[in-house]
Amino acid sequence: MTDQKKESWSTIIAFTTAVMAVLAAITTLYMGKFSSRTILLQAQESDQWNYYQAKSIKSHNFELQKELLELELLTQKNKITKEAAAGFEKAIAGHEEDLKRYDKEKKEIKAKAEDMAKGKETSQRRAGIFSFALIFLQIGIMLSSIAVTTKKRPLWFIGLGMAIIALFYFLNGFYLFY
Repeated sequence: MTDQKKESWSTIIAFTTAVMAVLAAITTLYMGKFSSRTILLQAQESDQWNYYQAKSIKSHNFELQKELLELELLTQKNKITKEAAAGFEKAIAGHEEDLKRYDKEKKEIKAKAEDMAKGKETSQRRAGIFSFALIFLQIGIMLSSIAVTTKKRPLWFIGLGMAIIALFYFLNGFYLFY
């Protein structure tokens, strides 16, 4: 090779390596973004399930109180005044309304927690896909560096192949092709 061809070939390798490095930096950014989002959604999902559990405990307490009032009313039915019986029935009805309200709230909380779980899984998947892209970009950068040092073009072509594979993973991280 002539010196000018060697120099232009080195310039092309340097340029493609720089492009791969920039793409690696962007990939690292997105990998971190989706990893952080995964952690955040995990915490929020956990909070929702804790909230669901608290609502379940409160609902169970109202259910027990309602049952106690019903038993008390049954055992005292003939011994108490109509006003007292009406008070028992009113309290029982109030607990029944509370139970319905808690069941509705629990369904909403559960749905929200399940949505967060799906979002967390998607973010986790994307972070993993971006990490594959980063690995292939690092291999491409390394092969391009070795190619310019050893003056072996096939290594550079293999490095470009790695960058193309990385580009596929990078795009898959956004669009989730599979």
